[in-house]
Amino acid sequence: MPPCVGPVLANGVTSMTMTGPRASAHGADALARRLAIYLVADPDQAPGDLVAMAELALGAGATAVQLRSKLLPDGPFLSLAERLLSRCRRAGALFVVNDRLDVALAVGADGLHLGTSDFPLPLARRLGGADLILGYSPETDRQAAEARSLGAHYVGVGPVFATASKDDAGAAIGLPTMRRRIAAAGLPSVGIGGITAANAGEVVANGADGVAVISAILRAADPADATRALAAAVTGALTGHRDA
Repeated sequence: MPPCVGPVLANGVTSMTMTGPRASAHGADALARRLAIYLVADPDQAPGDLVAMAELALGAGATAVQLRSKLLPDGPFLSLAERLLSRCRRAGALFVVNDRLDVALAVGADGLHLGTSDFPLPLARRLGGADLILGYSPETDRQAAEARSLGAHYVGVGPVFATASKDDAGAAIGLPTMRRRIAAAGLPSVGIGGITAANAGEVVANGADGVAVISAILRAADPADATRALAAAVTGALTGHRDA
């Protein structure tokens, strides 16, 4: 069943209201639109109430939220997932859990995001079922090319620019490598790593469908204003693609 497209927000990013919790988000075009402004919500990086900050971002145009934490115990992680999921449902945004298949399934998340050393993608596909959206962060060109065959629906490629938000991010790969890996994957994509409103347009102009950010929103003086600025940059770059 096709998705129902919601109203266009003030920043030009379309809000997607699906016919079910995960329905039809596997369609590449529908999923690509839902990746436009992708907040990686990490409580270890948030100086304040993470849920409140995510809610501000969602109200200002964030189209997806991923819960990520390497330090939070199981109970608080599950509780936080439930709270973020409810906010995403109200906003018509995608909700994804990083790494934790058990939590993603327990709360009914839209998707699960995995790295190369996390839970294997094919096993996540088998256990999670056909409706679970799988994101993947390849670290090499070959891994990017294999992403689709492993079961990924989208890729997160980076770090595009230098970042201090993730201890395990590695060295910046730059825009040419990001562009090459996105092309190799042939899937909806987000660029991640050191992305701000000032360079988000470049990331999209080089092939990404959206931008994934942590500190650009969570450490901003005003998360809503920061989200609007990112959305404006992404929308402008996407419009340029359509007009070209």
